[in-house]
Amino acid sequence: MTDSPVLFVGLGNPGPRYAATRHNAGILVIEELLERASPASAQLSAHKRTNTELAELAAGRLLPKRRAVVARARSYMNVSGGPVKVLADYFGVAPADLYVVYDELDLDLGVVKLRAGGGDHGHNGLRSVTKALGTREYNKLAVGIGRPPGRMAPADYVLKPFGRKETEELPIVAADAADELLRAAGSV
Repeated sequence: MTDSPVLFVGLGNPGPRYAATRHNAGILVIEELLERASPASAQLSAHKRTNTELAELAAGRLLPKRRAVVARARSYMNVSGGPVKVLADYFGVAPADLYVVYDELDLDLGVVKLRAGGGDHGHNGLRSVTKALGTREYNKLAVGIGRPPGRMAPADYVLKPFGRKETEELPIVAADAADELLRAAGSV
């Protein structure tokens, strides 16, 4: 059994202006993981050394045999690589134990897809993480947000809040994504 934790990081933008936007789908999954911590849910707290908010969970609180760090960068999406790299280095997390959760335009809302390695699919947050880590060989969990309607620019679409009907589906989406992460990390 390794001493280093499994690291779950949700990508998004900081602040209340972006909290309910599609670009913060990864943060919704992080919040679901925090709710699942036992015996009581966990809270994020500022970790200034890494410019993140995180919760350190002992073995048994989220994963049966491994410690877990659940985090979100306090930087904007497009420059999230630096904080993710510092966080992984700080906790001694190998790329195989890093799970980055992000929004994906090319998947319909409700679809989640986990992959190890591979490219960034044009996602600026993943591009930043890959560049900072110097490798593509980490785990990526895509949370589908669907394509923009009509001729709306993707950059505008990801910064718009979810619609009312979509918002009703988000708890199920976050639960499915959390299930996938925990299964992959060896807890389910």
